[in-house]
Amino acid sequence: MTEKDKTSAPDAGARGKISIIILAAGKGKRMKSDIPKALTMFKNKPFIRHILDTIKQFDPKIKPIIVVGYKSELIKEALGSEHIYAEQTKQLGTGHAVKSAQREFDQDHEIVLVLSADQPLTSCETLERIISTHQKRRGAITLATAVVPDFDKWRKRLIYLGRIVRGDDGLVKKIIEFKDASVREKKIKELNLSLYAFDANWLWNNLNKIKNENAQAEYYLTDLVKIAHDQNMKVEAVPVKNIIETIHPNSKEELETLEKLVE
Repeated sequence: MTEKDKTSAPDAGARGKISIIILAAGKGKRMKSDIPKALTMFKNKPFIRHILDTIKQFDPKIKPIIVVGYKSELIKEALGSEHIYAEQTKQLGTGHAVKSAQREFDQDHEIVLVLSADQPLTSCETLERIISTHQKRRGAITLATAVVPDFDKWRKRLIYLGRIVRGDDGLVKKIIEFKDASVREKKIKELNLSLYAFDANWLWNNLNKIKNENAQAEYYLTDLVKIAHDQNMKVEAVPVKNIIETIHPNSKEELETLEKLVE
């Protein structure tokens, strides 16, 4: 095997240095349901079961940290006691959710992979590409993106995703959430999928730098991208091959659209 081959994909030993955090604390108000959003049913399984199955396919040895909050007892009851849970006692944003998981983090691990429980179509291939790129490029952050041709037809539901803002040099400069974006930024067609691989040391050393100066008054995990860029750290963007993975259903209508797309 050549040196290039050795770095093209994570081996079993390298995967042993990965922690995975699943953000599952949200209520999902627009679903018009009293259950946590992570337990919303899709194809006869809760959203979070799809994610756990994908992680198991990726590497069955990895035991993810599940961040719970709203009606956490329902998630624990549904998934069982064999999982690692971290409590987010207040809904203060994705950055705060990841901070809530830090005490469960294995200090020997070098990579922290973060994904949301409402991403049922996240593929094992995408996880492989994110981790492989992160290990090869050795940046601070590697994130999944999708480039859409337009926001017509079913893609109109993607218009509210965060936008990937690049500098004149083509490098990822920041992620801007839709509610905070300018008219010009809302026209950007490269979208953030809320799936990130972080260098663990860099993440924990910079997480407290996030501010809640935004429309939602929340601590956005996405703000770490600008922090890394300003530090001249590498931020890599990996486009998914199937943009259907971009759909994070936020309403019953969006869930119905997703059901139809995968029939």
